Amino acid sequence: MMNQQQAAYDRAITVFSPDGRLYQVEYAREAVKRGTTAVGIKVKDGIVLLVDKRISSRLLESNSIEKIFRIDEHIGVASSGLVGDARSLIDRARVEAQINRISYGEAIDVETLAKKLGDHMQTYTQFGGARPYGTALLIAGVSDGEFRLFETDPSGTLLEYKATGIGTGRPAVMKRFESEYDPDVTVAEAVALGISALHDATEGKFELNTIEIGIVDLESGFKKLSRNEVESLLPKDLSLTEKSDDKAEKRVDSEQIPEQPKARRSAKKESPDGSEKSGK
Repeated sequence: MMNQQQAAYDRAITVFSPDGRLYQVEYAREAVKRGTTAVGIKVKDGIVLLVDKRISSRLLESNSIEKIFRIDEHIGVASSGLVGDARSLIDRARVEAQINRISYGEAIDVETLAKKLGDHMQTYTQFGGARPYGTALLIAGVSDGEFRLFETDPSGTLLEYKATGIGTGRPAVMKRFESEYDPDVTVAEAVALGISALHDATEGKFELNTIEIGIVDLESGFKKLSRNEVESLLPKDLSLTEKSDDKAEKRVDSEQIPEQPKARRSAKKESPDGSEKSGK
């Protein structure tokens, strides 16, 4: 009976259940939880965004998967969840940033952009004939010399963080941040912390070519790091861990190869005249 009642309330986004829940919004949040892990870390001299792109096939070109986007010179966004929904929101954010520049002759404030995106996402939870966005965003930028890091979810909720994560590895990432986050470290140290957090979130299934990193600082605004720049910031202990993991995988593969059966030595020896004699 309860399943039938729940089914009646989760068919329409505009209908609350008796216990005050919007099931379609909760389902959209589940889509985010199944997405790739993205983290954001705010420190004294910048903000770091990191995403594990989760390459599912060795035939896939890793450069074709984009999870960190440039919105304006001073703002970058990382996404988790449905990629198509994220691209739609990214395009809207870019348009809002350009409208602000044309209308007021200045760059849009990070909080203003985050609120506009949150309001737009909330609209799709309030009117029928549409579904919520199945994506969450980390919005990082600098305004008036102050670094800001916001998170939005499918309900349109807007929260500001010092360090946070979204996607399937959020619990592991937040556990690492709760114990090791320090706002006074450098950007390079924040990148190392973020990579370590992603390593925890992927349970050791970690490859350098699947990481995408973006940095916001006062000098260059927002920029995405090249692979060589990412390699230079990789923690040494993590690099050793990866090498040992590779060796372990090779060792396991070699153990799985069946050994050729060795020829057994006969316990009997053949005499010169052709008869058999015991080897004893």
